[in-house]
Amino acid sequence: MQKVPKKFQVSPFLVFYLIHSTQFGVGALGYQRIIAMSAGYDAWMGIILFGFFTHIIVYMIYKICEKSEGDLASAHRMAFGKWIGNFLTLFFVFYFIMTAVTVLRTYIEVVQVWLFPDLSTWFFTLIFLLLVYYIITGGFRVITGVAFLGVILPSYLFLTIVLPMEYANFRNLLPIFDHSIKEIFLSGKDMTLSMIGFETLLIFYPFISKPQQSKKWAHLGVFVTSSIYLIFALVTFAYFSEGKLQKNIWATLSIWKIIELPFVERVEYIGIANWCLIILPNVCLFLWCSSRLAKRMTKLKHRTSLMVITIVVFILMNQFEDRKLINELNSYLGQVGFYLGYVYIPLLFLIITVVSWRKGKKEDASS
Repeated sequence: MQKVPKKFQVSPFLVFYLIHSTQFGVGALGYQRIIAMSAGYDAWMGIILFGFFTHIIVYMIYKICEKSEGDLASAHRMAFGKWIGNFLTLFFVFYFIMTAVTVLRTYIEVVQVWLFPDLSTWFFTLIFLLLVYYIITGGFRVITGVAFLGVILPSYLFLTIVLPMEYANFRNLLPIFDHSIKEIFLSGKDMTLSMIGFETLLIFYPFISKPQQSKKWAHLGVFVTSSIYLIFALVTFAYFSEGKLQKNIWATLSIWKIIELPFVERVEYIGIANWCLIILPNVCLFLWCSSRLAKRMTKLKHRTSLMVITIVVFILMNQFEDRKLINELNSYLGQVGFYLGYVYIPLLFLIITVVSWRKGKKEDASS
C-alpha cells in the first residue's frame, strides 16, 4: 500500500474544499451559453443529470483507490501492469497539464477583454506560475489551505447573482421538457469542462488522513458545485432571452454589469479580480497532480518534475494568442475530460473490480 506520512495528510472535511475548488473555476463565467446551444432553456436539467452522474463517478473513484490501495498510478499498475499502466498514467500527466493551461489561459483572456487589453500573456503567466510553484513546493497541506481560502474568500460573489432577480422573467424557462432526452444529455455533456476536477481525487486520495470519513465531504463538494451551476443557469435563463444569451460569451459577467452599488460602480471588475482567488487552487491542484504522477512514474524528485512541468505550461500558454485557438482548446479539453471522467473511470472501476476479485479468489484457493 502507498504510505503517506501523517504530517503530510489533511483532515477528511477538507476534501469538500479540494473537490469544490477544482470543479468551480473559470467555466462558471460563461457556461450558460454553451449548454443552451443543445437544449435551449431545458439545459438546466442537463446540469442536474450530470451532477448525478458525477456522484456515481466519485463513488467509483473511492472504490478504485480502496481496491488498488493507492492512487491512479497504483490502479493502472494493478489493472494493466507496469508498462501499459505507466503509459496511461503519462496520458493523465499531459491531461492535467492541458487542464491547467486551459483554466489559466481562459482567465487571462477574460482579464484582457474586460480589464487590460494590452496585458501581456507571458508576463501575467510568469508571475502567476511563480506563485503557483511557490505554493506547491510548500506541500499538499499548503495547497489545501489555498483551496480553503479560494472557496471562503470569494464566496460573497454568490450574492451578486441575487441582485439581478428583480429583472428576471422566469417565464423564459417555459415550456419545460420542450427538448428530447438526447438534447438534454448533450447539454450536460457540453458543460463537462466546467464539471471536471473531481478526478484529482484519484491522485490526492492517499493524502487524506481518514478516507472513509471523507466520502460525505467529497459528495457534498460535488452537490454544492452542481447546485451553484444550477442556480447561476436558472437566473441567467430568466434574465436573458435565448437570442440575447447566444450573443453573450460571458453571461455571468454581463449580469454583473447591471448591478449598481453605492460604493462601487463596476461590480464586474471586482468579480474578475477576485476570480483570481478561485482559479489559483485550480491551477495549483492540476499542476500538483501532474507533477505527482510524473514522480510516481519515474525516479525524479517531485520538485524536479514540478519545475519541468511548470516550464512546459509557460511555453504552452504563449501558443494560444488567438480567440479561436482558445475556444478550440476549451472544446477539445471538454471532450477529453468527458471521456476520461465519465467513460474511462467507470471502465477502470470495472477492470479493478475484476482484478481484485480474481486476486481474492487466488488467495482463498492458496490458503
